[in-house]
Amino acid sequence: MRGRWIGSAAVACVALAMPAIAQSARDILTQAAFEDRNRDTALSRVDRVRDIAAARPNDEDYAVLAAVALGYRAKLTGSRSEATAARKEFETVCARFPRNAEAQLGLGAWHLGVINRVGRLVGRVVGAQRGTGIAAIERSVALGGNRAMFAGFAGMMLIELDPEDARGRTLLETAVRAPAPTPLDRIVQRSAAQVAATLRQGNAKQAQELADRLLPFGWYRPK
Repeated sequence: MRGRWIGSAAVACVALAMPAIAQSARDILTQAAFEDRNRDTALSRVDRVRDIAAARPNDEDYAVLAAVALGYRAKLTGSRSEATAARKEFETVCARFPRNAEAQLGLGAWHLGVINRVGRLVGRVVGAQRGTGIAAIERSVALGGNRAMFAGFAGMMLIELDPEDARGRTLLETAVRAPAPTPLDRIVQRSAAQVAATLRQGNAKQAQELADRLLPFGWYRPK
């Protein structure tokens, strides 16, 4: 486990779907999470999205993007206070927009990401709970329709948590077969296929490590 306060997938795992309204900001988050290899560069992109979203406080898409960006920032800085603020912001957007699949995914990724990196006992200090995280990602799958990104992210997070998790394996196989209408769907589908193939070969520990690397900011290894 990485000894930092916030994880992923934040978080999200979510440089999110594709509505045109926020596409530029989504592209920025996708690049930071999956393409950048420099912490400061990624952090500047994340902060840029926070600035963009701040100008549109009543827009649902931007409210979710702002929460994702804060979760990403906490991951990159390792800040306990920012991790706590990110959880509260995800809780707020989930309450405002209870049927937003991406908000639910982000909330679940926050909880499971923290637990994956600092453990359940330490994670409780900032409010991370395994059950809450799993319930949120399951809601995201139910709300998100037959999209590769939701099942794929959820499956990889569950395998990162426990490589023997049967539900995680099922979700990965679902993602491999699901429609992938957006670039992010295709990124996640390819990643899900790699993890699923490793599990089929009986390499559970390797699959767990691979899921960790393929989730958002899997390239980032804090010093």
